[in-house]
Amino acid sequence: MLPFDSNRSPLPPRPLLPPRDLGAIPGRAPTAASRPSRAAGPVYRGLPKLLRFALWVALAIVAGGVLGATAPTALRRLGAVAALQPGLLAWYTVRALGFLAYLVVAGSVVYGLLLSTKILDAIAHRPVSFALHKDLAIVGLVLAMLHAVVLLADQSFAFTPRAILVPFASPYASTWVGIGQLTFYGLAVLTASFYVRRQIGQRAWRLLHYLTFLTFIGATAHGIMSGSDSGANWAFWVYLVPGAAAVFLLTYRIVVSISARLSRSESERSAAPAAIEPLTLRSPGGRVPSGRPAAPFEPPFVGPIFD
Repeated sequence: MLPFDSNRSPLPPRPLLPPRDLGAIPGRAPTAASRPSRAAGPVYRGLPKLLRFALWVALAIVAGGVLGATAPTALRRLGAVAALQPGLLAWYTVRALGFLAYLVVAGSVVYGLLLSTKILDAIAHRPVSFALHKDLAIVGLVLAMLHAVVLLADQSFAFTPRAILVPFASPYASTWVGIGQLTFYGLAVLTASFYVRRQIGQRAWRLLHYLTFLTFIGATAHGIMSGSDSGANWAFWVYLVPGAAAVFLLTYRIVVSISARLSRSESERSAAPAAIEPLTLRSPGGRVPSGRPAAPFEPPFVGPIFD
């Protein structure tokens, strides 16, 4: 039966209200239905187990092949050097540590570019990838520090603590060694920034990380111009492969960023409402009923038009 008011006229039925969302009530946590959905992006899926097993097997085969082909010769030559010229052991160690430091630093740079382009998000958790990126930077810094410290034991050149710590004070290739020293200090700043990221803020940390490209260029220039093995064929590939990978990923990141910015501006421009010009009703003689000329923003006149 419909309710009646005082005049005995039937009242319309009250519409049913949808159930209230408890997440909208102040003081309550938003429910799952009221939370805004996250932006679409790569979703972590991981590699299939069979593919992961095959990759680990392939990596073990490659590492075992490289060690099996080079380790006997390297150990034999190191034994000969230790027997005839023990002072050169430090020089060989310096060279080996230099190449290891460069490869690890290059790996950190390439991995950071893979993170920024979000290429790895589908096969690796981002926190794990970020931790690996940081660990590679730390290992590269330690290897670079050992590369410099072992120079104190090298008898080929008279390296002193001052020559190692002060840029461009080296007795050997002072310009290019000085660039390597500045690269080491830049790498130290970048590695320390991982631990003060919350204090300096995400924006400042990202701006500081643009220094990564300068450190990578400096490390490459230092290795090529001051390294005694730069003319070897294998050294050419050691520098070419990481450098080409870094250039490709940096170019890809710039192109994707510009494309996303242009598409966003186009969507905003198309979503903007078109400007509506004000309309003015005029009489056939161009006058309003009062007889005065119509103003440019005259409100619409409703009623008969007198000429």
